[in-house]
Amino acid sequence: MPYIESKVSVKVSEEQEKELKTRLGQAISLIPGKSERWLMVGIEDEYHMYFAGDNSVPMAYVDVRLFGGPDEESFAKMTAEITEIFGDVLGVAPDKMYIRYAATTDWGWNGSNF
Repeated sequence: MPYIESKVSVKVSEEQEKELKTRLGQAISLIPGKSERWLMVGIEDEYHMYFAGDNSVPMAYVDVRLFGGPDEESFAKMTAEITEIFGDVLGVAPDKMYIRYAATTDWGWNGSNF
């Protein structure tokens, strides 16, 4: 039940969007028990963002939410992978990206809660 939402300051082409979706789908398996089968991805491009008061370079905010408890070791691996993905696909430098993780035991799907 993971959800990865990203807000990026650049325009994302259809090809780039598909690559992000595919690579995030592969990356989610770095977190035990998670797979692309349950992954939902949201990508919001051309988002008005400023980092340290500047908006002249590509930047991204990525929010990873999932059902279950925190797993710092897996989250660290996921951060490295997300950083690489957004750098490769959109040219976002590692120091122009924030990645947030939120694990919860309260998650609803298909009309009920887990």
